[in-house]
Amino acid sequence: MGFLNLRLCYHSASPHLYHQTSTLFSESVSHSNKSSYSYCYKINSSSSSTLGTQKLVVRALSTQAPSPVDMIKAFRVHEVGGPEVLKWEDVGIGEPKEGEIRVRNKAIGLNFIDVYFRTGVYKAATLPFTPGMEACGVVTAVGPGLTGRQVGDLVAYAGTPMGSYAEEQILPADKVVPVPDSISPVIAASIMLKGMTAHFLLRGCFKVEPGHSILVHAAAGGVGSLLCQWANALGATVIGTVSTKEKAEQAKDDGAHHVIIYKEEDFVARVNEITSGNGVDVVYDSVGKDTFQGSLACLKLRGYMVSFGQSSGTPDPVPLSALAAKSLFLTRPSLMQYNVTRDELLGAAGELFANVASGVLRVRVNHTYPLLQAPQAHADLEDRKTTGSVVLIP
Repeated sequence: MGFLNLRLCYHSASPHLYHQTSTLFSESVSHSNKSSYSYCYKINSSSSSTLGTQKLVVRALSTQAPSPVDMIKAFRVHEVGGPEVLKWEDVGIGEPKEGEIRVRNKAIGLNFIDVYFRTGVYKAATLPFTPGMEACGVVTAVGPGLTGRQVGDLVAYAGTPMGSYAEEQILPADKVVPVPDSISPVIAASIMLKGMTAHFLLRGCFKVEPGHSILVHAAAGGVGSLLCQWANALGATVIGTVSTKEKAEQAKDDGAHHVIIYKEEDFVARVNEITSGNGVDVVYDSVGKDTFQGSLACLKLRGYMVSFGQSSGTPDPVPLSALAAKSLFLTRPSLMQYNVTRDELLGAAGELFANVASGVLRVRVNHTYPLLQAPQAHADLEDRKTTGSVVLIP
């Protein structure tokens, strides 16, 4: 049983005697379930030119019951900049609405796209914002009328909406996929975005088949490692570039047939040598500015340049005439445009999980950090101190 309190507003027909609306008192209703809502009551009055008898009519104007809000911890970015702009704060989270679920994150994937948003290379829709585009967690609540998901389900997502650097988050139910029992939360969080990126790069942008030759930059990185393994399994000749001898060993172990340490040799000249002057069918370039022009030079006639990242900076503008000499194809794809429908999402995730289960893909979770250490993880990723996947643990 709650307490009812009214806000009364006095309306007078004699503006020279009274303000048009005078608030007499206002409070709110509190209920035992901890929710509260405001009642606004209006008093209509009629009056002569003097303070005579007035007629008062009380009626409710509005009743509103806001959803209860819990407080959780999350990283927020109020201004773009270095890792120090990541701020650990209290934020409110409500209950899921129709078509939504609430998820308690168990593992969160760190990706270079998080750095792009934090630094302003990519523009977030609003400030402040919570970064993060990949996570795996347990469903703690489902929106009204939702079927197909239930409390306790282990689910994962990659892409939009951004906001996984948090203890919990609200997600559209049609953006998550069920995680098989054979896949742990850490593995799922490490492979969803990177794995489905590798999937659309190899099966969508350019369909790699036996006999193709490919060049993978950052071959020891999270996506690069998966590209080398998957392309090798598809029958392609894989050439990878890395920065150190240690990373070269990993790339070889991941299936790269040829590995170039770009700090020690010219990767364009080396690719030309490996391919007997023919060039490669496709280049997968996530580095950007430092490698872009060289990547174009590595392509064979009618080759495909797939630019899917820019860890070294935004490439300089390319005139169309630069593509004409060898009739090259250039694309700048995004995962979100390759998993538009629910069927596309489930198909990509299903093929990815199947390749992990069968051993075609070995997931390298080489670094885990407590979620609180996300700024340090960002710094290490940018300084190229990491290999494979990086996972944040709430």
